[in-house]
Amino acid sequence: MDDEPPAISILKSYIENVPQLEIVGTCKNAFEAMSILNEKNVDLMFLDIHMPKLIGTQFLKTLTNPPKVIFTTAHKDFAIEAFDLDAIDYLLKPIPFERFLKAVNKFCDLVNPEIEASENSPGFLYFRADRKMIKVWIDEILYIESFKDYIIIHRVGSSNLRVKQTLSSVEKMLPQNLFLRIHRSFIVATNKITAYTKNDVEIGKIEIPFGSNYGDVISKLTNDSNAFKNDG
Repeated sequence: MDDEPPAISILKSYIENVPQLEIVGTCKNAFEAMSILNEKNVDLMFLDIHMPKLIGTQFLKTLTNPPKVIFTTAHKDFAIEAFDLDAIDYLLKPIPFERFLKAVNKFCDLVNPEIEASENSPGFLYFRADRKMIKVWIDEILYIESFKDYIIIHRVGSSNLRVKQTLSSVEKMLPQNLFLRIHRSFIVATNKITAYTKNDVEIGKIEIPFGSNYGDVISKLTNDSNAFKNDG
């Protein structure tokens, strides 16, 4: 819901590029939004703050069973209130597509808890590459490498995927029980590690170093803070 046609147009173009999402309606004020919510099943609502007559946070408070909400706004001042209302994310305009996609992946993670499930039902994420959205199964990922302004996703049985995104943003998208950042340039899938030393981990024949600022990674891998303590 947004009262600015250009903003609605941008959101629509973003949503149309994400296969998980389907637009069921757009509206310019709270009354139009209420009509849509009463008539259709809505799982996720993109909601602006400054709207005619009733601002976004006030409108959300009026709903008995609100859908999940991602706020889209040019104003920083309402962020705390928005998260107090259990908003999934708070996006500041102009919204880069990568930031939009990160928020959508948060929503998918919430409504699809199987993202942390067993190998029989692995979750997935979508990444924008080669002018399209590419599905990446969580269980396919071996490790993710940062390279300048891009990341490279190394996968089992598939070619590497080069994505314009930061490693830190991807780290927040991945299930923490399955992935571990061991270096400022590397995130590894812990269940794909075949061996490790006090200096690196091995995934098959690939050796990936521990970063100097990631001294606790061995204890995270082994739940043993004394690993290699007496190793000369």
